[in-house]
Parts: sequence; C-alpha cells; structure tokens
Amino acid sequence: MPLINLRTSLPDVDNPSQLLGELSSMLAIQTGKPEDYVMTLLETGLPMTFAGSTEPAAFVEVKSIGALKPPAMTAAFSELITARTGIPASRIYICFDDVEASSFGWNGRTFG
Repeated sequence: MPLINLRTSLPDVDNPSQLLGELSSMLAIQTGKPEDYVMTLLETGLPMTFAGSTEPAAFVEVKSIGALKPPAMTAAFSELITARTGIPASRIYICFDDVEASSFGWNGRTFG
C-alpha cells in the first residue's frame, strides 16, 4: 500500500503522467513492494510558502506499511522531483508515515 503524494505550488508540471509513473516505480523499488499496490497523487497550483517565500516549493508525503528508509528515500525522491520540476531540494519537505496494517484499508478490508 505504498502511497506518495506530491503537492507543489507550481501551476503545472510537464508530462504529469510520466512523473507519476516515475514516482510509482521509484516507490516500489525503494520499499521492495509490488508496484501493483502503489498509489501516486500529484497536486499542483497550491498556494504555498517555504522559508517566508512564495518561490516554487513542494511537500511530499510517503506512507507505507513498513519498508520506509527515510535517508535513502529523501535523497532519491528529492533528486527526481528536482530533475522533473526544477524545484531545488532545499525547497522540498518530505514526510514519512509508517502506517499500521490495521489502519489502512483496500478492497473492502484492512491489510491487518
């Protein structure tokens, strides 16, 4: 059930489907979980400030039932997002949430 949600102040991104696909593939690789369970979300055009500035910024949420490796994932996702959006890594926050299996539902039931 890995999930990555990328929110950004950019009004849009080039080829959003490609970016979502890259995020999906990377999250599957980083967690070692099948991509069949990965969900990606992209929200653009959100009013945001970071360090008191309205320059482009991003907030990323990564949720998974275990398998999170914040140091490695922060580097990998920051690099990808910077390459695809031009947002500097210094203007990207990434929040990791290790979710209990019983707290995440899919297909009419929870995972635990």
